[in-house]
Amino acid sequence: MKLVHLPLRAAIGVFMLNSGLTKRGMEGEAAQATHSMAVGAIPQLRQIPPNRFAKLLSYSEATLGTALLAPFVPSALVGLGLAAFGAGLVQLYLKTPGLRQPGSLRPTEAGTPIAKDFWLVGAGLTLVLDDLTHRKRLGR
Repeated sequence: MKLVHLPLRAAIGVFMLNSGLTKRGMEGEAAQATHSMAVGAIPQLRQIPPNRFAKLLSYSEATLGTALLAPFVPSALVGLGLAAFGAGLVQLYLKTPGLRQPGSLRPTEAGTPIAKDFWLVGAGLTLVLDDLTHRKRLGR
């Protein structure tokens, strides 16, 4: 890991790890609500039962957070994971009614917490691009 990646990876990694660990015991109505929102954006998720989806989401966030914090995991790899995860959340933001102001990408008050996930995509792509351009400069 490049030293310049440390602040970005640490800040997002700690947040993602905490989010994943917080969702560990999610069941019942909370799992159903989270699953329903996700299915609204990605209908294929309907095939996964809500409690299983909540566990997968928890494990995914915790794993991604841990990978971001681990200095031996290449920035391009964690960047791809972060961008992909963020893209799923952006899709949720774009497809869920009431999160955006009508005819706009601007968030409503309810959409602001989810609109921030655009940052995850940007941060992930930054890690990937910086790692790839750094390798190119080094002739690898």
